[in-house]
Order: sequence, then C-alpha cells, then structure tokens
Amino acid sequence: MCLFLVQILPLMILLKQLQSVFYGPFEDSFLGDFVKQNLLPLVVPLNHETLKLLKDEERKVVLTILNDEDEDQSQNLIKLLKAAASANPDLVFSYVGVEQWEDFADKFEANQKTKLPKMIVWNGNEEYFSVIGVESLDAEDQGTQISRFLEGYREGRTERKTVKGPSFMDFIHSLVGIRTVYILVFIVAMMMLIQSIGKEDDMPRVGSQDAVDHAGSSEAESSRYGLEKKED
Repeated sequence: MCLFLVQILPLMILLKQLQSVFYGPFEDSFLGDFVKQNLLPLVVPLNHETLKLLKDEERKVVLTILNDEDEDQSQNLIKLLKAAASANPDLVFSYVGVEQWEDFADKFEANQKTKLPKMIVWNGNEEYFSVIGVESLDAEDQGTQISRFLEGYREGRTERKTVKGPSFMDFIHSLVGIRTVYILVFIVAMMMLIQSIGKEDDMPRVGSQDAVDHAGSSEAESSRYGLEKKED
C-alpha cells in the first residue's frame, strides 16, 4: 500500500517505477498533455516495435547510443536516464545498443569504433542534434554529464546533422514492406504445402480403387473357371 502526503487538491498521480504527479490546471489541453507524456515508458528501449510508437510523437527524442544494453555499466546509465526523463517530461528519452541494433545506430554515425555512450537529440525523422562539448559520456559522474547535455541543448549549443540513409518515415515504411513480403511468402508456402498434402492423400485412394477392381476381376474369373470345370 502506498501513502501520499497530499497538500494540494485536486491532483492526479500516475503510478509507475517513478511516480508522476499532476497538480493541474485540470483542463483538456493540460490534462491531455500529461496523459500523452506518460503513455510511453520513462526511457524507451528502441527496437523495431517500439520505434513505431514514436511515429506520431511530437516531442524531441533524447537518444543514448550504448555499446551493449545488457552490460552492467549500461544498466546503471539507464537508471540515470530515467531520473532525467522524470524531470524533463517535454522530451522522450530512449536508448539503443550497437550490439542489439547496429544498422539503426549507424544512422547516427555510431558504431564499434565510436566513443560510446553517445547522446543526441533526434527530431524523429531526418535531423538530429549533438551538443557541443558533450558528444559522448565518460564513465565517471555520468549524471552530471547528462545534466550538462540537457542544459547545452536547451541553450542552443548544438550542431545540426542529418541521419544517414533513408529518413525515419522511409525506414518505418521499409519495415512494413518487409513484413508484408514475409506474410505473402508464408501464405504461398502454406498453400503449396496444403496442395502437396492433398495430392499425397489422393494417391493411396487411386491405388486402393485399382486393387479393389483387380480383386473383383480375379473373383469373377475364378467363379467362371469353377463353373466351366464343373460342366466338364
């Protein structure tokens, strides 16, 4: 059971790993923004599925590119990102590992040869911004470095860049196209399999019918032969 010290009423509390409290004003636009900002997790792990959730997102995405999401050091950094996301609801915080999705990380000039972790602010399509002086994070005191990154972004100390290859929307469409191809191939394979099974079922039936006809002919000949022999 949770106990909340309520000093201002009315209020709305959203229970997650880190709670979010909305004190108002309770009007459609403000309340809608609060709900929308809390539809996603505090920090979104990017993959083929979660990337589609950002398709209609209007907020900028603070993307942290890691070497490997499963490393202990990466997990500690993700905890710091959650704290920063809670304090900056006007931004979407997310992360991706080069080991987990190398092709996507490469769009932002991040690979095994790049100094990681790397932080950028992405507009969700073709453009992203790096903060001058905080392009990557050192191992020590990463919380302070994240604060410096956000401060530099809000103050405009940024460098504008363009993602490599197709845009975000083109990338989403390519994922849908690939999935459609897989579905069509699966349907065709199932139809061929069903036809093959149907042909195999028909073959024994033909053989059985031939055997019955042959047996019937043999019995008829035997009967006739017996009659002829009896007459002799």
